[in-house]
Amino acid sequence: MKTQKLKYDGTFEGLLTAIFTVYEERLSSAHIIEERFFEPDFFSELITVFTDENKASRVWEGLKSFQQFRTSVYRSFLSGLPDKEVHILDAIQYVLKTKNDKDYGHPSVLKMAQITKQIGREKHRMEAFVRFKRTKDDIYVAIIEPDFNVLPLIAKHFKNRYADQQFVIYDRSRSYGIFYDLNSVQFIELDFNDTVLKEALHDEEKHYDEMWQDYFISTGIKSRINKKLHLRNVPKRYWKYLNEKKPL
Repeated sequence: MKTQKLKYDGTFEGLLTAIFTVYEERLSSAHIIEERFFEPDFFSELITVFTDENKASRVWEGLKSFQQFRTSVYRSFLSGLPDKEVHILDAIQYVLKTKNDKDYGHPSVLKMAQITKQIGREKHRMEAFVRFKRTKDDIYVAIIEPDFNVLPLIAKHFKNRYADQQFVIYDRSRSYGIFYDLNSVQFIELDFNDTVLKEALHDEEKHYDEMWQDYFISTGIKSRINKKLHLRNVPKRYWKYLNEKKPL
């Protein structure tokens, strides 16, 4: 029997539509794959999935009784890992069949729980380490490169924390960002890099960086520096976000 390869558009709704298709067509050997990673072969049957909001909603509603597991499904999708669809489909099929969403003896359920924990840790670190720069247009901008696609998870935090200022957080690794216009958060696509940001910065930003560095140095007590503890709490890969470590 040929494997059925379900090619979808890479959106979360597209993935849920593909899962709906697996149940609707009663596919017994399905493999869901994002279209950008799809490679045709002679041993598989291609099924192109077109995103359907209604079908996606029905799958999402079907998982309503398993709130923690639903979180794992969404966060596993945001991981961007190449085999995420395999674990998500396998886990959903198991949970819907057994009604046991906390059986970590099941490989896919365990894998998704582990991914969810990793993404949660990345989310909290982004919320702690993101630093904004003020532009000449009075929009505050931050460029990040998280391991996972956490922008959808941190948007609410920054909207609540900086409700009185317009801001952009741009994910350089994934070439998109979020923009808060004082009313709502929107997802945006733009060509953005450090050079563009430097040219757009407000003149006072350089002085703020210098002042912050001076404060950081003057308040530090050399005899109490614990480098190992510091690296554990603030890993080096986050230093590029911090004014006191690497100002623009």
